[in-house]
Amino acid sequence: MLNIEIDGKSIEVEHGSTIIDAADKVGIAIPRFCYHPKLSVAANCRMCLVQVEKFNKPLPACATPVADGMKIFTRSKSAIEAQQSVMEFLLINHPLDCPICDQGGECDLQDVAVAYGVSGSRYTEEKRVVFNKNIGPLVSTDMTRCIQCTRCVRFLKEVGGMQELGMIGRGEHAEITAYVDKSVNSELSGNIIDLCPVGALTSKPFRYSARSWELTRRPSIAAHDSLGSHIEVHVKDNKVMRVLPREKESINECWLSDRDRFSYEGLNSADRLKVPMIKHNGAWVETDWKTALEFAAGQLKDITNEYGSEALGVLVSPNSTMEEGYLAKKLANGLACGNVDYRLRQTDFRLDGKRLGTPWMGCNIHEIEELDRIIVIGSNLRNEHPLLAQRFRRAVANGAELSVVSPLDNDPLMPIAHKVIVRPNDMVNVLGQILKAMSGLQRLSLCLPPTLTALLEDIKVRPNTQAIAESLAGHGKDYDLIAPKVGIFLGNMALSDPRFTEMYSLAEAIGGITGAKGGILPAAANSTGMHMMGVMPSSTGMHARAMLEVPRKAYLLLNIEPELDCQHAALAKAAMEKAECVVALTAYKSQALDHADILLPITPFTETSGTFMSMEGRVQSFAAAVRPLGESRPAWKVLRVLANTLGLDGFDFESSEQVKDAIFAGEKPSAVVWRSLNNNLRELVEIQVNIKHDGLQRIGEVPQYESDPIVRRSPPLQKTKYNIKPMARMCGRQLAALDLVDGDHVLVKQDKGSAVLTVRLDEHVAMGCVRVAAAHEVTTGLGDLMGDITVEKLSPQRLQDINKNITEARA
Repeated sequence: MLNIEIDGKSIEVEHGSTIIDAADKVGIAIPRFCYHPKLSVAANCRMCLVQVEKFNKPLPACATPVADGMKIFTRSKSAIEAQQSVMEFLLINHPLDCPICDQGGECDLQDVAVAYGVSGSRYTEEKRVVFNKNIGPLVSTDMTRCIQCTRCVRFLKEVGGMQELGMIGRGEHAEITAYVDKSVNSELSGNIIDLCPVGALTSKPFRYSARSWELTRRPSIAAHDSLGSHIEVHVKDNKVMRVLPREKESINECWLSDRDRFSYEGLNSADRLKVPMIKHNGAWVETDWKTALEFAAGQLKDITNEYGSEALGVLVSPNSTMEEGYLAKKLANGLACGNVDYRLRQTDFRLDGKRLGTPWMGCNIHEIEELDRIIVIGSNLRNEHPLLAQRFRRAVANGAELSVVSPLDNDPLMPIAHKVIVRPNDMVNVLGQILKAMSGLQRLSLCLPPTLTALLEDIKVRPNTQAIAESLAGHGKDYDLIAPKVGIFLGNMALSDPRFTEMYSLAEAIGGITGAKGGILPAAANSTGMHMMGVMPSSTGMHARAMLEVPRKAYLLLNIEPELDCQHAALAKAAMEKAECVVALTAYKSQALDHADILLPITPFTETSGTFMSMEGRVQSFAAAVRPLGESRPAWKVLRVLANTLGLDGFDFESSEQVKDAIFAGEKPSAVVWRSLNNNLRELVEIQVNIKHDGLQRIGEVPQYESDPIVRRSPPLQKTKYNIKPMARMCGRQLAALDLVDGDHVLVKQDKGSAVLTVRLDEHVAMGCVRVAAAHEVTTGLGDLMGDITVEKLSPQRLQDINKNITEARA
């Protein structure tokens, strides 16, 4: 520790601290524009100049390290004059347009100008003008206001992982710009709006819609991935106007993904369902709540009485709150129905009953940065967990080695030490090779079950998998680690694969040898919570896939659009068509629910209270930010009243807090959670490590801006480069093998469904695979996300005939 003095106050600071760090520690304010604690030091705004004893000129506080015995003066005559001079310099070219600037009222430049500026300007020359740049549908630019602090440049490079903005020119001709008028495509781009200390970068969707002082700020939790980011919902006239991050160092720090930031634009979509509706003679008719609930209860009773309780299927969105999932499960139990499930995008359920507890990510979010060796299996991190990806990025920057086993070779914007890009089904063989190599390196092969040891005997370890095993064991190019901290994580593509159970078992076996942390990285906001509460089938019930393969007579849908949110879109659509009654609790009326019979309007997360459990097992509750729209009601209330209408006991809840108390039986949530979380298996399942050499396999990745009903209806997100119409994407070798070229049209078939798609060259795709995006109306006729697929080249005449048939069918 070093002893220093700031404005007469003696303090102790750590070695390596800067003056601005020390001042912030004791609450002494030093003005700044370019400095940010999460970014590298640029020291180019000079606003933080302070006087230091024995130095003959002011020094920038952000870039000056402290020394023992240093005396610093932040409010001396010399320091104040230096700060005032910098302030005058920054205002020379800054436009006087505060009344029309979207940053007005929350602008750092305004605040500092009040404290350090003067009433008039000595500058009489014409101010410079910088032309605005179009950097995409999310961020609006007014570059004349820019003071070249370079926060945006540093963020996109250091946190976002790719430098998409930079500075050109010198002196007063310097300006921030994108490369040759390219847009900013980072999935974290909205953070540069928060970072900008002036009005140069503002939110394009929010632009000119409200003033900061008109907004009411209400805390909430992000509802689109399992990270559990803390957000602040800004409200005006009972409408969500924008969403900003709330600082939570252990989760989202001070950042927010674009999906969480801009999805609010979908909350008040034209599709919002505001009143209950019943289908009568093929047409939707609006009705009141009493009639709708009585009709729904009557239909469910009639069907269960006639065909038995197992004729009902209950499908729950993993983005629903814990309270909603608990009541849906309780309602199903009350009807003696075991068919309830939240795992809509899963096809392999062989682990049911074999786990010792609730699967989770296996460590705390911030612990990722402390890992020495990481292997990610079947995950496109930037697409699935954009904000979590920057934690992995920081771990690699700290010296960790990242290995990837995946069917996609997407750039995670960080160095990858080792990677194996293979067909989804073949990832099992790759993991078997790594396990065999690991057991040889650690000489622990006798610790493996005899059946697994025998299975691995015939596997040939290849150089790339040997390299991954050596990395996990701590061997490296420069030095070896005696006991490396290892993390093993399975992503969404692994979860969706028909051989997920085998991948999970092998990953656990590898983790057992290496002593690794890790687990699964679920996609939805409350997947971990749903599993912990047991929103899954009973021992005699049917899982989500079985409910669609063997259609039920009735379905109760909670917050889902079956064709877009289920693993097998065509199967889901067919099941809904065959059902005698479909009761949908939904916030939106959409084409995906055309086969429903009753629509009960529920509220999105901003209009209800509830609880989510994140991937790290953190239980976080939130309150409604706005009142329900129209006659919509929170889903937990609808489920409670529906259960009462059905005559079920135990649904006398007056608030979501009472439901939460029932979930945890009065115990502290953290105690229940940590008793439940466990990734270990009771036994390894049967594993086949053979490689399939024939046929094509689909990679049905769910685009991040199609992941749930709210996101799908956000216009600004749909305008980004990530909202690309599904295509048949294949690598060059695969195109050559099929005699295809970029731009051809093909008929893609899966099971009994098909889709006409354009061929696109994509060298990120493994040989033997076709990348076809899911959760899109174009591909709802196809099958499993990771199933077998065929591709047939279409002649111009055949394409014309098919399009004609499609047009006639729609007519």
